[in-house]
Amino acid sequence: MLRPVPAAAGSLTPRFGVNYTPRIGWFHSWLDLAPDAVAEDLAAVASLGVDHVRIFPLWSLLQPNRTLIRPRALEDVRTVVDAAAAVGLDVVVDALQGHLSSFDFVPSWLSSWHRRNMFTDPEVVSATAELVRALAAQLADAPNLLGLTIGNEVNQFSASNHPDPDPLSTDQARVWTATMLDAARAGSPSGMHTVANYDAAWFMDDHAFTPDQSAQLGDATVVHSWIFDGTGQRYGARSYEVAHRTEYYLELARAFSPAPQRPLWLQEVGAPRSILEESDVPWFVRSTVENSLQCPELWGITWWCSHDVSRELSDFPPLEHTLGLFDEHGRIKGAGETFRDAISAAREAAPPAPRGRAIELPVGPQPLLHRSAAAPGGSVFEEWMRASRAGDRPTLQVVREHAHDAVAGDTRTGGAVATRAEV
Repeated sequence: MLRPVPAAAGSLTPRFGVNYTPRIGWFHSWLDLAPDAVAEDLAAVASLGVDHVRIFPLWSLLQPNRTLIRPRALEDVRTVVDAAAAVGLDVVVDALQGHLSSFDFVPSWLSSWHRRNMFTDPEVVSATAELVRALAAQLADAPNLLGLTIGNEVNQFSASNHPDPDPLSTDQARVWTATMLDAARAGSPSGMHTVANYDAAWFMDDHAFTPDQSAQLGDATVVHSWIFDGTGQRYGARSYEVAHRTEYYLELARAFSPAPQRPLWLQEVGAPRSILEESDVPWFVRSTVENSLQCPELWGITWWCSHDVSRELSDFPPLEHTLGLFDEHGRIKGAGETFRDAISAAREAAPPAPRGRAIELPVGPQPLLHRSAAAPGGSVFEEWMRASRAGDRPTLQVVREHAHDAVAGDTRTGGAVATRAEV
């Protein structure tokens, strides 16, 4: 089932997948894995017509001590990968969880009295890389392994708006990312290994993880697109900007690509009910898929997420209980039916037409890029949306110079700050 990354992703039908959130126990289910429950969940996911899932073993369970990687925990990950194979699904495995749905799962050896910088402390980086290598090696011979993704938005731990950031320079961010990707390659030489940075990397001027890194390191450029980043709040739930948010984001990512045919992966996108009414969701799912398909080099779309978080679990941002394609009892929702139908339609769709004129994004000559004009409401975002409305099918072009008339956009990114936003 393993499929190589296409040389020109735009020449093939993009892949479709789902981010797997276990129905019973959420990600705490890794504490005492129930293979039968996992098999039921994955069979339901496969019924949507998707071809892959992304899974999230917890860092604190895999590596509870800096020099202890638990063999049983690695075996549990392999059990889930094999269960996916049994229903015809390929798997992407996230390492270093890290951060999920506003909760952090950082091991105790990095916090409190043992506080260290996860990105720059040499012993921490070495131990973390060894976990990534061991996890990749455990899965390397699985025929349905697509590859590893380095963390789930781990870059948020360095952001200036984080409550307890691990600061670093752009050079240190690049070295850390490359070290983790090299470790994944050492454990699984043939995998498609990627880094999953959240949108601070694309929109926050002071963020050490940059668009250049996301677009140059790893085997594909990954984006996570959420309309609670200011797009929905600023423009409205059924706005043109909301409908075309992922298309814009993918074109932004493509603008930083060092190779014209580098694959683009919309690895996370979902329908947050903090912005959308339930009646808006089918429209949002359809428009998001249809407009994303207009981007050349699109490798795939992986929806967030499979199942609603159970309302028996406490302290989640309210929207987390509603993001699933299936409800907490395993019943398919309207969003799931719409996503299933959109996948079917996409497989009959014509390839995307060539893009039109390029909107310039001046980022400056220094490694710490000026990128906030690309954020929602920023001058580059606004110009692209105007051109898109006019039918120009615009793309973006990165310019390594300053623009004195650039206007910064909305950078309400990250963690609980974004996911708790209700308006």
